[in-house]
Parts: sequence; C-alpha cells; structure tokens
Amino acid sequence: MAAIGNRGTVKEAAGFDPDADAQKLRGAMKGAGTNEATVIEVLAHRTIAQRQRIKEAYKKTVGKDLADDLSSELSGNFEAVVLGLLMLAPVYDAYELRNAIKGAGTEEACLIDILASRTNKEIKVISDVYKKEYGKDLEDDVCGDTSGMFKRVLVSLLTAGRDEGNEVNAALASQDAKEIYEAGEAHWGTDEVKFLTVLCVRNRNHLLRVFDEYQKISGRDIEESIKREMSGSLEDAFLAIVKCIRNKPAFFAERLYKSMKGLGTTDSVLIRIMVSRAEIDMLDIKAQFLKMYGKTLHSFIKGDTSGDYRKILLELCGDE
Repeated sequence: MAAIGNRGTVKEAAGFDPDADAQKLRGAMKGAGTNEATVIEVLAHRTIAQRQRIKEAYKKTVGKDLADDLSSELSGNFEAVVLGLLMLAPVYDAYELRNAIKGAGTEEACLIDILASRTNKEIKVISDVYKKEYGKDLEDDVCGDTSGMFKRVLVSLLTAGRDEGNEVNAALASQDAKEIYEAGEAHWGTDEVKFLTVLCVRNRNHLLRVFDEYQKISGRDIEESIKREMSGSLEDAFLAIVKCIRNKPAFFAERLYKSMKGLGTTDSVLIRIMVSRAEIDMLDIKAQFLKMYGKTLHSFIKGDTSGDYRKILLELCGDE
C-alpha cells in the first residue's frame, strides 16, 4: 500500500503554526455566531498530524477541548465532517463502527466499508482503539449485532486473518478457484464458507490470480457469480472484498457515486469516505470517479450538497 499522504488531496500546510491556528479557531467561535469560513480554511488544509497539534495548542492556550467547543457551535453534516477531521484515522474508524453498531438497527454498510478496505495492521489498531475508547471488544459488539454468514465474514476480517506477504502459489490459486466454483455456480445452493475461506484469508496477489482462474473455469467474472449466488449484506460484503482487492480507489468511487445519485444523499457514507480518504488516495478516487461515470466527483458533490457542508467537502475533494 502506498504511504499515507502521497495520493491525498490534503497535504501538509507549509509554515505551519499550531498556536496561530488555535487562535484563529478561537476567534472564529468568539461572540455571536461562528465564522465557518475560518474553520474550513484551517481544518480542511491541515493534515491529521497537524490537526492534533492544533488541538494540543488549543487546550494549552484556551484550556478547553477544541472538539467540544466546535461541537457546541456547529451542527448537522458540517459538524460531522469537522469532528471527523479532528480524529486520528483509527480513532475515526472506531468511532464510525461504534455509531454503526449502537442504537436501533445496524448500519451494515459502515461495517463493510471499513472492514473490507483496511489492512490487517489497520484493523488491529482499530480494535485496540475501540477497546480503549468504548471499554468494549469490537468483535463482541459486531457479533452481538449481526448474524449468520454475514457475521462470520466480519469476524474473519476482524481477526485480521488475511495472509501477509505477496506470494502466489499457482496450483493453490487454481485449486481455490475450482473450489469456489464448485461451492457456487456448479451446484444448486451455495457453500458460503468456501467463499469466506478464500476471500477473507488469502493475500491480494494470490486472490487476483484466483479471480483470473475463476473466470477461465466458470466463464464468468467472480463479481457476477457473487451477485447470482448471494443476497443482502453477505453479497455486499463479498463484493466489497473483491472490489477492494482489485482496485480500492474504484471501490470508494463507486460508493461515493451511489451515495449521491438518485433522490437524497447517504451523507454518512459521503462523509466517512471524504474524511477518511482525503489524505490517503483521494486523487486516485477522483480519477476513478471520472473514468467510471464521466463526471467529476467535484461536480457531483457540488450538485448534491449545500452550505458550509458543501464548502468543506469541496475543499477535501480538491479542485476539478
């Protein structure tokens, strides 16, 4: 995986001065009303690491928590973006997972988005942070809130079971492809455990080879077979795993597109991806979006959102 920061739209601010930024934010919140433009100007143009230093400077000079102060001044989707930007990546992921689980009903899309796209190492850190922040075990919470095969897939991803390394064993790849084919397309009924054993455990290079072999054996793309054989959250989870293995930026581009097309916007998805990928691979996501849909991500966000929420998302997106 590319190092964080080199394919992002958010770069380190030159001549960075955390104390000056803390004072700017303080000034933006003093008196009646908030100067949202200042909040956007500062927070959307600093890296996560720089924002942590602003938080420290704010606490030191103002004696209060920056996130708390902003939270009491802002509201709605704009507030959600701002608070997300103030968190370290694993803290934000843990926070999103917690919100997806607690309360009535579960936001399965969030569990899938995060667990299918993060590396073993990232998932381990997220689990540790979750325990520390919420005093609960992430795996227990996921198990308590999901069921059946979908639960088993999430647990497999959570136990960071994916093989490390990039080696490809050609014979094993062909065997895996054959077993998935026999577990699905070749028979009436589907043996989902076989899919899990391969998709959640093998390394990326090996899986790319399995997908090629699968196409040769079955005459179909693995994604097409998953759509024919599965349904609901389980289908979504397996498709997300395959898409993330093949092309992660394309996976996120599609999620963004679907969050905005048609009536209404799924803001939770839009916010989560814009906040969590801004510093990692937003440039690649934008390129994929244009390639896949013939329109820029910028124009989509602009047409689908409004106010300060729109402004801060467009800053994170970067220019056309």
